[in-house]
Amino acid sequence: MGQPTTRSSGMVDVTFGENVTVVQPVNLYGCRIGDDVFIGPFVEIQCGAVIGNRSRIQSHAFVCELVTIGDDCFISHGAMFINDLFAIGGPAMGRCDLWRSTKLGNHVSIGTNATILPVSICDRVVIGAGAVVTKDILEPGIYAGNPARLLRRLYVPFPKVHYEVKMPSQSKEGDNEEGMSTADD
Repeated sequence: MGQPTTRSSGMVDVTFGENVTVVQPVNLYGCRIGDDVFIGPFVEIQCGAVIGNRSRIQSHAFVCELVTIGDDCFISHGAMFINDLFAIGGPAMGRCDLWRSTKLGNHVSIGTNATILPVSICDRVVIGAGAVVTKDILEPGIYAGNPARLLRRLYVPFPKVHYEVKMPSQSKEGDNEEGMSTADD
């Protein structure tokens, strides 16, 4: 009987932000994790992946190379990211030039067991459980199915704008209420 080659899971060459929580066991290597991130057990995040601030990666999720996840995202249990589209009829066999990237915007939620192929997903999107995302998502909304389709648009409020209100200067004798002179010149 032969002996298997064994490797251990763990955390190697990971750049962590502040206040990160990681529940062991995990397999994190060569990735960058932002501030206030939670990573659940049995998660793998591969080399070059980036996880934004305040994001949560739940148990059994797989985040492969070339994936960037924005701020305030939620990746549910068992979600899978794919970077190899089998362009040569099967696995790329280590040919990284055949891999493609995935980018998630901010405030994106990925449902349980969803599969995300190499795409771009804009801000404020919900991907339903079990969905398969095969194309870029350019409009905020709720998407589900295989392939994922828009079910409902999400209202995205305009950012609050703070206006500075200038109060009229104190009136002097002979000024009207806007502070303009009423005296004849």
